[in-house]
Amino acid sequence: MVDTTYNINSGLKSIEERFFKSAISVDCVIFGFDGKDLKVLLIRSYTDEFKGQWSLVGDLLTPDEDMDSAAYRILSQRTGLDDIYLEQVHAFGRVERHPLGRVVTVAYYSLININDYNAETEAAYENSATWHNVKEVGKLAFDHNEILTASLEHIKANLASRPIGINLLSEKFTLTELQSLYEAILDKTLDKRNFRKKILSMGILKDLNELQKDVAHRPAKLYSFDRQGYDALLKSTF
Repeated sequence: MVDTTYNINSGLKSIEERFFKSAISVDCVIFGFDGKDLKVLLIRSYTDEFKGQWSLVGDLLTPDEDMDSAAYRILSQRTGLDDIYLEQVHAFGRVERHPLGRVVTVAYYSLININDYNAETEAAYENSATWHNVKEVGKLAFDHNEILTASLEHIKANLASRPIGINLLSEKFTLTELQSLYEAILDKTLDKRNFRKKILSMGILKDLNELQKDVAHRPAKLYSFDRQGYDALLKSTF
């Protein structure tokens, strides 16, 4: 009988050398809305090649954590954000994308109300976490411009069938404010009458029978999201 131990071990060693020399990372694209512009939360990169350059919120996975857990852990450590909804967008695996070696990254995005984010946390301060207008973002570290663009396109593609705004607007808002949010994301002007007809027909808003207060113009009606209707529409679109 032929001893195949050496050959088997050699084969396993070859597999290990070929396929276990790469890493996985997570990049979180956090969008916020300030009532006028769509913004993204960026931090300063600490990688030597991009040191000081703006980047998305990201880091490597440790060997003992799953993807979603890593996303929340990284987000908390880098920005102080906790308990927010994250949705996976896409994987990015260009061979030369990371200066340290082969790193495949998985992108997540989230939509939050800028007013709900505390930029004074220790994590935010240490990483220089700062909001940037999406339209004015310059060259980012790594391939983060590509990841940012893909995440934004993902949101735009969903707008036709999925409601948006529950995490971006204040509890009470006007239809004008809601339209401004959609226009900021789509980067185009929408017809006021058509937008209002469409959004009111979706069954996701509650008329609060209230008007704005302390405004220089004619006060507009205030609305809030109907959580039950909002969630039902979300489920129906999948």
